[in-house]
Amino acid sequence: METLKIGMNDGQYDGSKRFLWLADLCGLSVDLINFLLSQVLALFLASFFRSFLHPTKVPSGIRHIYGLSIGLCLGYFCFGQQAIHIAGLPALCYIVIRTQNPQIVQRVVLVVSMLYLSCIHLHRLFYDYGSATVDITGPLMIITQKVTTLAFSIHDGVYRDESELSKTQQYHAVRQLPSALEYFAYVLHFQGLMAGPLVFYRDYIEFIEGSHILRHTPSSNGNLDQNLNSKKIIMEPSPMKAVVKKVIGSLICAFVYMKFVTVYPIDALKDKEFSTGTSFLYKMWFIMTSTTVTRFKYYHAWLLADAICNNSGLGFNGYDKDGNVKWDLISNINVVSFELATNVRDAINNWNLGTNRWLRNVVYDRVPKQYGTYLVFALSALWHGFYPGYYITFAYMALVVTAARTARKLFRYRFQDTAFKRRFYDILTILITRVFMGYTTFPFVLLELQSSIRLFVDVYGCLHLVALFVNIVLPKLLQGEKRSNSLKASTEQTKTVDSAGPVDACDINETTKTTSSTDKLNDFNRTNGMNGNKVLDSKNGVNVRATMNGANDMNNLSYMIREKIDCETRNIENFIDKTVDKTVTGIVELKDDLMSYGNDDQIYMNADGLRQRNVDRKSDNENFIRKEIEALNNAVQQNNVLPAVLSNGHAK
Repeated sequence: METLKIGMNDGQYDGSKRFLWLADLCGLSVDLINFLLSQVLALFLASFFRSFLHPTKVPSGIRHIYGLSIGLCLGYFCFGQQAIHIAGLPALCYIVIRTQNPQIVQRVVLVVSMLYLSCIHLHRLFYDYGSATVDITGPLMIITQKVTTLAFSIHDGVYRDESELSKTQQYHAVRQLPSALEYFAYVLHFQGLMAGPLVFYRDYIEFIEGSHILRHTPSSNGNLDQNLNSKKIIMEPSPMKAVVKKVIGSLICAFVYMKFVTVYPIDALKDKEFSTGTSFLYKMWFIMTSTTVTRFKYYHAWLLADAICNNSGLGFNGYDKDGNVKWDLISNINVVSFELATNVRDAINNWNLGTNRWLRNVVYDRVPKQYGTYLVFALSALWHGFYPGYYITFAYMALVVTAARTARKLFRYRFQDTAFKRRFYDILTILITRVFMGYTTFPFVLLELQSSIRLFVDVYGCLHLVALFVNIVLPKLLQGEKRSNSLKASTEQTKTVDSAGPVDACDINETTKTTSSTDKLNDFNRTNGMNGNKVLDSKNGVNVRATMNGANDMNNLSYMIREKIDCETRNIENFIDKTVDKTVTGIVELKDDLMSYGNDDQIYMNADGLRQRNVDRKSDNENFIRKEIEALNNAVQQNNVLPAVLSNGHAK
């Protein structure tokens, strides 16, 4: 009996067939095997890149050449002669960037790159219709994001006045055209070529030069100039824990996908037997389950790609309030937040974060707000390709987002009286969101118009009718929450984020992050003294805290689950640390935090739960390390050079 092979036929695949024997052995198609091998190789090459080609050891040009060369080799290995396109598209756009007026360069690059990408999409549509083979369109989609964001950043930095720019645009503005080496290394570096994630040009250049470590020191407040004049030795945190965590998560997602993809195959939705021989409830269940299983394929690819970037040192995003290091600057997915989202908007904001940041940068923040949502979905559909399923999904998604916002206004405040009601509301909305996401996204996976329409008819278009009813009829039957003037003012300030657009904002420290509506309401509460106190609206005598209890309540279901997962992760990390401390005594470990010296001659470890070590009781190893650091400090002070950055490439 022939073994079922996961993946599509390899007839149109132009990549290497050298590992065809391994594909047959594993039951996978050769394109998937090549993709996995290239990513695993990139993971190890990233470690070499960080340890031996650190910015303190080699010039930036060497780092650019290394990343570019490996990227081109992996591209040719996976795509063969098609790899010419991963050089052709950025080369064409670079000519445009160097020759066009900065006033219009962003529009020309957007048009040129989208036309090029569309031609490749159409070629695949005609010659390899419906295939799931890993082909050149994936990397080209990432390259399109990079060249367009760079063009818009050049437009912001060279042509526009700084007072016209938002905080995010000011942060990413590029005021000097990149050299050819800088440009092509940014576009084709091996860490993000195959599956992303998107990294903005400024973040990439700071990573190459090593200044991203200086920006995110706990005492810098994001001020790079302050750190450039500093005489302190700065310890670069190790990404090892983040890398291991993401690799393990990626393997778990791959296992789940391999285990259940044959049990709930998405292609079964196309079968006429499924259409005529199953009940309404089973159809809805199968739609939700099969789309969930399909998502784990994306989780696997994105988590592994994020781990590759982190292992090379790319993705460091400073420290949280507890002093724990963050490696989420360019993360592409928040798995738990997506799966436990209580509304469609939050689900969208935690899915494919790189694309969200791109859409916000090139569309949502630059067009009239009343058109922002629809233009975002239109560009997203065009960027994905020309399969009808994409346009069905994004058209209906716009309707669902509007309906979800309306339903939230009409129902949410009715469940905020008690903790039980709030948790019941969270559970109910999580389940509803799962059903709607499955119903909305199955055409995106099926791709075909006829199969999608037939399945919608088989389930009577039920959720289409629900969305229309909520948008048109329900507001006339029910009255929404009455808000005080102070709350209305707060709502107006966050209205842009609460609309359906993708979220990407720079905070005070100029670090990029995704901001949830709950965080914004909590900030509002702290500003107005709502820290457990009863606050009354002076005009109406309304208990403002009661009306906002749900937003302030940090014990909602999804938050509790995320906190539990984080707590268990910290417990495991602490156990590993204690075990190593017992077996390797007297060694000063290179932890994942900034190491600094205080006036009281003590070494402070900012990570939660780590002990303070008094330097007065020094072992021989501690004496040696301290003398080396003092020598480095003296050298820095005498020569008046940039602060040294200690690489932690070999730390745990």
